Amino acid sequence: MKHQSQLAPANNKFHKGNGADQKHYWLTPPDLYAALDAEFHFDFDPCPYPLPEGFDGLTCEWGTSNYVNPPFGSIIHQGKKKGPTAWVRKAILEAEKGKWVILVYPVDKWVLMLMKAILGEHAHVRNLGDVHWLATEDGSIGKGTGRHIACFILRPR
Repeated sequence: MKHQSQLAPANNKFHKGNGADQKHYWLTPPDLYAALDAEFHFDFDPCPYPLPEGFDGLTCEWGTSNYVNPPFGSIIHQGKKKGPTAWVRKAILEAEKGKWVILVYPVDKWVLMLMKAILGEHAHVRNLGDVHWLATEDGSIGKGTGRHIACFILRPR
């Protein structure tokens, strides 16, 4: 069975909906948004709902303070399948212009635990790229996972 990232958007669970209810568009809870807005004073949402006709959050200029709740799955954008990496690239580009970008996206809890440790002076993260691991059976080189591997380095304190 293929991973969701390898499926056409029409077959991707994020587009088909979850379970029997087939719901797949989820908005930020108002109390969570209000708390973040009170701190960051948002003036732009590049992923609005409902999406205005012709609006493109990946190509338009963003505001000064941006709340980004991107699609959790892939989308077809300008004829190509794009996922969260496209939103992250755009967020980084906008931040480099001196703008605030608050991007929310689900990750495993262990990643957040490691990131908390890394915020201190005793740790950091290194990108190892798409590692081509070796097979235990014969040492042959695998094709990689298709995902970059994070190397979390926690120094003794």
